Amino acid sequence: MSEFLGLYPYWVVIFLMMTGFYIVISRGNLIKKVIGLNIFQSSVFLLYISIGKVSGATAPITAEGFEVYGNPLPSVLILTAIVVGVATTSVALALVVRIREAYNTIEEDEIKDEIRTQGAGP
Repeated sequence: MSEFLGLYPYWVVIFLMMTGFYIVISRGNLIKKVIGLNIFQSSVFLLYISIGKVSGATAPITAEGFEVYGNPLPSVLILTAIVVGVATTSVALALVVRIREAYNTIEEDEIKDEIRTQGAGP
């Protein structure tokens, strides 16, 4: 049982990753797909945070009395990933707005039907 509890952060990451992936694949609503992508991105953030955690470590600042230091690289990568995630979300939502204006819906099936009736697709 202690082995399972020791891997608890990774089980949370797997659960969030599969939840986000399921939402992206199973939902036809474009807003729900964007939310699924955000959940998936959050699971990746948690993965990097749990990998970067060193038990008993301190910030990598040289001082007396400290022997174990944490690696700052995962934190830097997470900050960069958060910025990229916000930019991706904003671009995706802007595209959803444009699709809504063009097709008057954000449902994937209705958009495909509209494209077929216009003769612009296969």
